Amino acid sequence: MRNALTALLLLGTAELALAEDRQSGSFVDRIELWLELGRHERLLETLHGPDAVLAPFVSDGCSGGLSAGWEFAVSVLPEIGAHHGEHPPWEACCVAHDRLYHRGGAGAADAEASFADRLAADEAMRLCVIAEGERRKEGLMDDYGVRAATVELLYEGIAGAMYRAVRLGGVPCTRLPWRWGFGWPRCS
Repeated sequence: MRNALTALLLLGTAELALAEDRQSGSFVDRIELWLELGRHERLLETLHGPDAVLAPFVSDGCSGGLSAGWEFAVSVLPEIGAHHGEHPPWEACCVAHDRLYHRGGAGAADAEASFADRLAADEAMRLCVIAEGERRKEGLMDDYGVRAATVELLYEGIAGAMYRAVRLGGVPCTRLPWRWGFGWPRCS
């Protein structure tokens, strides 16, 4: 458990370095826009096509195996479930994010607006996970005998890793089930 905490703290430190870029105008965002713009254009073409019917909403909780991995961890280490719950404490953030991704592209005037909507959805998820850490901070400090800064860094690391994962894996018009606009027909 201590090694996992150390790894997450290191991850949090790396995420803090990326956070400065996110706040300062975002060199990374400009690169992502350049790489994604064509995919957002294809998504919008699909949305306006004759077969554009939004599928019913479904969610797997936290994609990429995060919820499934949590469930496995709880089955192997029941004390995790007893202490933190049967699902990741931030799973509601993932489901809210999935709702935005399901309809991704809808209402966007152009590809850049779709990109901006996706970026906003991902940032909202990141902030939601951090807020969950803030909500749980006092209890985690008491339970594990750690300082507030440790809990904050841990949740910032988790949120940052999730943010980077969805930025990388949530690009529209892929075959991934958690892509931006997953409720719409697959892009051609």
